[in-house]
Amino acid sequence: MSDMGDDKVPLLTARDLTKTHGRSRALSGASIELAAGEILAVTGPSGSGKSTLLHCLAGIVRPDEGAVTYAGERLDELPEKRLSELRRTEFGVVFQFGQLIPELTAVDNVALPLLLAGATRADAQARAGEWLERFGVRGQAELRPGEMSGGQAQRAALARALVTGPKVVFADEPTGALDSLAGEQVMTALVRTARECGTAVLLITHDAQVAAYADREIRLTDGTVATAGVTA
Repeated sequence: MSDMGDDKVPLLTARDLTKTHGRSRALSGASIELAAGEILAVTGPSGSGKSTLLHCLAGIVRPDEGAVTYAGERLDELPEKRLSELRRTEFGVVFQFGQLIPELTAVDNVALPLLLAGATRADAQARAGEWLERFGVRGQAELRPGEMSGGQAQRAALARALVTGPKVVFADEPTGALDSLAGEQVMTALVRTARECGTAVLLITHDAQVAAYADREIRLTDGTVATAGVTA
């Protein structure tokens, strides 16, 4: 079922996931594996279940059936308190439109997860500034999201997702709202930083050029894994 290779131990696995929204079945027996440090692209047409799969794997929603296991823990059986803790510390999430808080500056947006984890404001802002610099947007630290370009805001969103040192980043169409140049800059920054930090990335995309940044690609069709292959 997996093309990860024998030397890679799964960090995150999904087995036979099903999920129904109303009368529509979003997932129908989907199974995948993600290794530590691996970049995995999940592709497929609109409505194939890509975002629902990500939400199940990140512990945002629970599947109706099947199992999601992260580092030996069954996410689908954990209490919400533990899931929230994992999302604050072990997981980072980036959405298509970044979802930065519009009233906060870029540096305050990136510092927020650290503050929620108990860091002092001075330490949180210092570390946030370092991460903005990693993604090439230190110069926009005092700007609010509406004052930045789409690419700058998305790189700030990536900094926020990675500032806590997560083991897995879930990226849902991270370039979907960007032009091709900004999308390339975002993906280059994400892949470089993930490699440096040993972070696994689950990348949801409909764009073949974006999927090409991944180590491996799987394709969803009608809520099931249709194909799997190596892209890099």
